[in-house]
Amino acid sequence: MAEAQLPAPVDTGSAARLPVPAFAARFEPLTQVLRQPAVQRALPAIATSTAIGIAALAWFMTQSAPQTQLFAGLDDADKAAVAEALQTQGIGHTIDPVTGALTVDADKLYQARIALAGQGLPRAQPTGDSLIAALPMGSSRAIEGETLRAAREADLARTIEAIDAVKVARIHIAAAEPSLFVRDDKPATASVMLTLQNGRSLSDGQVQAIRFLVASSVPGMNADQVSVIDQRGALLSDTATSSDMQAFQLQTQMEDRYRRALDSLLGPMLGRDNYTVEVHADVDMSESQATRESFPENDRALTSERITKSVSGSTPPAAGIPGALSNQPPPATTLAQTPPPAPTGAAAGTESNEQAARAYEVGREISVTHQPQGRLRRVSVAVALNQGTKALGQADLAKIENLVKGAVGFDAARGDQVAIGQRPFAKVENAEPAFWDQSWFLPLVKQVGAILAALLAFLFIGRPMIKAAKERAAARAERDAAIEETLLTATDAPPAIGQRRPAGREITLEMIEAAPSYEARANLVRAFVRQDSQRAALVVRQLMQEGARA
Repeated sequence: MAEAQLPAPVDTGSAARLPVPAFAARFEPLTQVLRQPAVQRALPAIATSTAIGIAALAWFMTQSAPQTQLFAGLDDADKAAVAEALQTQGIGHTIDPVTGALTVDADKLYQARIALAGQGLPRAQPTGDSLIAALPMGSSRAIEGETLRAAREADLARTIEAIDAVKVARIHIAAAEPSLFVRDDKPATASVMLTLQNGRSLSDGQVQAIRFLVASSVPGMNADQVSVIDQRGALLSDTATSSDMQAFQLQTQMEDRYRRALDSLLGPMLGRDNYTVEVHADVDMSESQATRESFPENDRALTSERITKSVSGSTPPAAGIPGALSNQPPPATTLAQTPPPAPTGAAAGTESNEQAARAYEVGREISVTHQPQGRLRRVSVAVALNQGTKALGQADLAKIENLVKGAVGFDAARGDQVAIGQRPFAKVENAEPAFWDQSWFLPLVKQVGAILAALLAFLFIGRPMIKAAKERAAARAERDAAIEETLLTATDAPPAIGQRRPAGREITLEMIEAAPSYEARANLVRAFVRQDSQRAALVVRQLMQEGARA
């Protein structure tokens, strides 16, 4: 009969337990771990650390490390080798989906370059010295000439690639072999293929410099024989030598020079916003040369003179010692019609002949006149003044006009024009960019976003966990107090045989499972056995049966 009454307490205890779902049974070990007192005490610190970690994660997700391009001008094969080497070294890298540039973190740039240099990367193109050094001994003259030409082309390409805007350069030189049997040698020519950096371009001066560089490196080559193109097939050398482009550039330079002179002159007087200046320069790009040779009428000089005298006749010339009569001066000249008497000392019937030959150098003048390109034919200047509240008088306008004429070198004979007028200027509102287009807006949004993410993580994750931990701690304290009170009552003298404890102090299995320590649980088990030994034996037997079935 007693055995028939034993299942009643077991049924009551089993009825007090709720069935646990199969899904919740999977988290039962985690629940038991969270119920540990040490874990309960550490929950606030765990929640705070979790919130800080989430905030730090949000911060690092919004803050990306600055990237720097590793090498410029790498082809796809070199990029693949470099990327594989960086992955082997454990250095993070990214590839720009737009430009295809290989970038690494800015603080790891030199570390990556040193690591790649140790592996011989990137593989540079052969230089002229390496080509000459690889020339085999005993090569023919044709192979030797082609090798030397290729070495020259490689060295010129490396030199041109030193320009910032040039990514890759290829040069082809066409030069005829010198021969004694060819009367007119054909000049050497060259073509230059440039691959420019993304978004970069070369000015006309840079293109002209490349042409002169190539022409100066090849004997017998002129800069006009060098053609330069880019990767899009545009002929760059055409724009560099076009006469129209040169005229336009020269005209622009002259106009800018005059405009700067007027700005420096009128700016301190009127203010930067109180005037506008426009200058037009008419440039003559024609080139002329004239040579003139003239002979001045009165410009001559005696260079040589030769006089020859001769005397002839039948009477022999006088001889003997001259006397006083033979040394007399000739008589005075008269206009008589009679022939003059024979000179003293000369016999009658003699003839005297005298011949003179003189050479003169006639003066000659050669004048060469050369009119170069870029001669200024006429300049026109227009100045608009802001009238403001008070208009300027004619005297002030005349003074300003004289200053403008002096600044531009006004020449009325050349046909220069200067026009000055005053009108009220319209107010132009400066269209400032919106605040979201400013450079400081995006970093500020990232900073504020990281702070808000940290606050939200603390409010919605950390604070509820701390609150729940505090509530569990308070409930655990109350339960510990109740358990201690129960233990104090349970450890008293055992009741008489057949006497049961009051219902308010009855020890249940839930109280034993929720005991905070091993000692408290042992005391509760002892009290539970003293309280109802038959039920305790039944519980032990049931646990043993469940263990055997398992």
